[in-house]
Amino acid sequence: MKKFLIKTLGCKTNQVESALIAQILSNEGYIETGDIKEADYYILNSCSVTHIADTKNLSYIHRAKRENPNIKVVVTGCMAQLEKKNLLKNNEIDFVIGNYEKNDIANIISNQEKFNVSDIFEHDYFRHEKLYQTNRTRASVKIQDGCNNRCSYCTIPFARGKNRSNSIENIIEQINLFAEKGYYETVLTGIHIGQWGWDFTPKQSLRNLLEEIENSNIKRYRLGSLNPTELPFEFIDFLSQSKKFCPHFHLSLQSVCNKTLKNMNRNYTEEDIKNLTGYINSKFKNAFIGSDIIAGFPGETEEDFTITYNNLSSIPLSRMHIFPYSRRKGTIADKMSNQIDEKTKKIRSNVLQNISDKKLKQFFENNINTTNEIIIERQRDKKTGLLKGVTKNYINVLIDDKDKYKNTIQTIKITDYMPNSEKMIAQIVT
Repeated sequence: MKKFLIKTLGCKTNQVESALIAQILSNEGYIETGDIKEADYYILNSCSVTHIADTKNLSYIHRAKRENPNIKVVVTGCMAQLEKKNLLKNNEIDFVIGNYEKNDIANIISNQEKFNVSDIFEHDYFRHEKLYQTNRTRASVKIQDGCNNRCSYCTIPFARGKNRSNSIENIIEQINLFAEKGYYETVLTGIHIGQWGWDFTPKQSLRNLLEEIENSNIKRYRLGSLNPTELPFEFIDFLSQSKKFCPHFHLSLQSVCNKTLKNMNRNYTEEDIKNLTGYINSKFKNAFIGSDIIAGFPGETEEDFTITYNNLSSIPLSRMHIFPYSRRKGTIADKMSNQIDEKTKKIRSNVLQNISDKKLKQFFENNINTTNEIIIERQRDKKTGLLKGVTKNYINVLIDDKDKYKNTIQTIKITDYMPNSEKMIAQIVT
């Protein structure tokens, strides 16, 4: 029997798709392995959101061939979609498979099709395939693919195509299947989940889907990344009254300066961001509010950066993922003349990272001596040997207790946080 190893880079959507690839190949008689030296196929489900991601992709490919010269390398994902011509010239790559063709991987390999990448914009419908198992405690459900936005720095719409939504029936069936298999929580993921339902006739919204999930068999759910415009106050009110929603928000902000936001082609303002984060903070106690921020966008002056710095310092975020701006071919931002040098981008990234570190520490301190609900994971923490899990408001906690609590929901009390880490200490409340 042929054996395969999957390496997944990037977002939760890629993680779901890799699980589907593994399921499809296993159903065709392939065997998954974690040992690259015994694998016949090395499948790289690639990310291409930055040039650093592209570098990582090529590094993993080269390493795979170095460790097993006879292995067949299969590249799929966003880099395969965007860089197909260049990848075909790489003699270390044996198969290039597009994002829309991932579910056909078994047939493609079997038929020795070296190249199978279609025009992503030709596809109008969501490709659904039921996932029966995942090795994660929280089961992610892919609810949509693609993005209709055209942010000036981003190539993802060209890698993923137009917005395509999975049906409510498919999503609820998948969620209930996970619930039947003992999963307590699901994460709704996609490329731009705030656009779910926009391609339906009549048009629907994410709230329509969540109203159905409230009646599903899953005990709780989380949302993936959302733009500020996709969280009107009445939607926040709905979430605050939910018995299943985990108070964990991830906002795709990118900047908190009006001039930079306009140059990024983001259709909201710093005032919108302040109002939204303030309203979330008023409706939820200790909600986790994360965000993505790009530092050193073309044309970002010291004054612009200071505006973002001051705004990020004042709004109630729990942490930030800081990214130095990465030039991507074919984007409007790549053609802008006023590019920021790498040294300045790094300095600005470090300054913003310091804000994030302080905010996370304050968030941890605010949660000491609070009680919360946690799903204890099936595997113990590798470093400490303690039980581990994630609270509803997205705190990683460690617990010194018995194996019988694995894969159960427990009420815990947070007692302290571990310095120089992103984890807190808790005990089960009996």
